[in-house]
Amino acid sequence: MPSLLAQSLSANKFVITAEVAPPKGGDPSALLRSAADVAPCVDAVNVTDNQGANMRMTPLVAAGLLVAEGIEPILQLTCRDRNRLALQSDLLGAAALGIHNILALTGDDIGCGDHPHGMAVFDLDSVLLLQAVSALNRGVDMNGAPLAGATHFFVGAAAAPEVEPFASTRPKLAKKATAGARFFQTQAVFDPRRLAMFCDTVRPLDVKVIAGILVIKSARMAEFINRNIPGLKVPQTVIERLRGANDPAAEGVRIAAELAGQCRTICDGVHIMSMGRDEVVPEIVAAVRN
Repeated sequence: MPSLLAQSLSANKFVITAEVAPPKGGDPSALLRSAADVAPCVDAVNVTDNQGANMRMTPLVAAGLLVAEGIEPILQLTCRDRNRLALQSDLLGAAALGIHNILALTGDDIGCGDHPHGMAVFDLDSVLLLQAVSALNRGVDMNGAPLAGATHFFVGAAAAPEVEPFASTRPKLAKKATAGARFFQTQAVFDPRRLAMFCDTVRPLDVKVIAGILVIKSARMAEFINRNIPGLKVPQTVIERLRGANDPAAEGVRIAAELAGQCRTICDGVHIMSMGRDEVVPEIVAAVRN
């Protein structure tokens, strides 16, 4: 049975997703509260995989807990921490748990996280991981050996509409689509015109586009992004709005809501990255749904 996310995108419904981070510990109660808070507003909930290369509970278990609560997850899997055996094993486990959506990612540099002296794996990259998922969907492993039952994953990949030079990224996006990606979930976008150009560029690939909407809480945060995160560029006009606001955090929510509303006529959905501020998700969703 196709995932609800796949059905919605196939029906050209504008989808909304949000994300939760597994806990840094064995108690899942905070995760379940966050997921329960945002789930009524969205079509699916991303479960991040050691985001920022910081160690947390495995997303496989966290996503399985969401399934048990009747919440549709998007399981993020990175190539940084697992070799091809472990990735395929986790995918088969995900299928057994009723997880239908996968976001295949290369993963952040381990040196950026809380275990900088750890050994990164990167046996596969995101394209090869997409190929592995496609193979499992055909009922075989990466070596072509038959499985005891095929998987039925709806799989996506990451994209960066604002990276420069953008033209250099199109071949990689085409490889991801050929490898099996059915949707792109993008990094944060701040320029609707650039997003429109991105969608025009990837439209021939027959892949849906879910635009990332990042909730920025201060001008300082925006400036940090511009200095330290490749592929992201917060416009100076946004920074000035945040700097001049009496309540920068509330202004950041308004900016995110405006961007999400503009995306309604540009792409196929939005992915809200609230940075743990689950309470702001309904306001941003309202800007899209109304």
